[in-house]
Amino acid sequence: MTQTIRWGVLGCADIAARAVIPAIQSSRLGRVVAIASRDAGKAKEMAARFGIARAYGSYEELLADPEIDAIYNPLPNHLHVPLTIKALEHGKPVLCEKPIALDATQAMELAAAQKAAGLPVAEAFMVRHHPQWKRARAVIAEGRLGEVRAIQTIFSYYLDDPGNVRNQADIGGGGLFDVGCYAINTARFLFDAEPLQAIALMERDPVFGTDRLTSGMLGFPHGRQLVFTCSTQLALTQKVTVLGTRGRIEIPIPFNAPADASTVIVVDDGRDLSGGGRELIAVDPVDQYREQADAFASAILTGEPLPAGLDDAIANMKVIDALVRSATSGRWETP
Repeated sequence: MTQTIRWGVLGCADIAARAVIPAIQSSRLGRVVAIASRDAGKAKEMAARFGIARAYGSYEELLADPEIDAIYNPLPNHLHVPLTIKALEHGKPVLCEKPIALDATQAMELAAAQKAAGLPVAEAFMVRHHPQWKRARAVIAEGRLGEVRAIQTIFSYYLDDPGNVRNQADIGGGGLFDVGCYAINTARFLFDAEPLQAIALMERDPVFGTDRLTSGMLGFPHGRQLVFTCSTQLALTQKVTVLGTRGRIEIPIPFNAPADASTVIVVDDGRDLSGGGRELIAVDPVDQYREQADAFASAILTGEPLPAGLDDAIANMKVIDALVRSATSGRWETP
């Protein structure tokens, strides 16, 4: 294998075109050499747009290409596990979009296939690679917030296109799968722990059947809590607040941090309500998708463990499952 990872992309998803393909093309350790779509015309159009050498009219053709070292899978949620398993069967490591599966059972089936293949598979939570999250976790570890007890997260946007996969319930659409998963993942990251219980309320679109508004609460060890709201039909909003006994952190653009502009995290010691104890910690511009691509490529090239592998993805999926059960049962559920 060369010292540059040759990537193949399954499908022409918006996230691939908008963020991931440009990031890989500009990364240190990789380049996209092939793209596939069930619509050959779309694949050719995308290949021409990004200077990709080969375009295929089927996923199988791409997976069988011996000159591809790794696969990026941004297909609709119901195709994450089956196409990732097929890629593993062709000897290809896979970076797969989130959520990794439709439920934890399916995610564990993928883990069994990954173990049998002995190849890296990771869930594409790009935010884990942005330094603003690493800095926030460092501030917590330094004790500047005192005892951290609560996280509040909001992630919403408005999308009412019936043709969009996020609005199709039968293939894994809805707010919890699409954006609520970030609230869960980042709380687990900041608390460095797994929740013990979960409860949720869901309001479903009467036509699409997807959850267009979900609010949930997770109970972590030692009384710590995540409270979050996610939506596919509310005004565009993102915010994370971490609350401790001696201070708080606010992350104003937690999930879609711009690649070409600095971000900040706000640390406030809570001395007053006028910002008298505020410190703004600037974070240089970072393309979190590029960092993600290079981290995955490095794991392939060096054989070193991934920063977060399938065990982490399964743990996140178990929490999502518990929230889904709770929305039906009306009770606290155990992940």
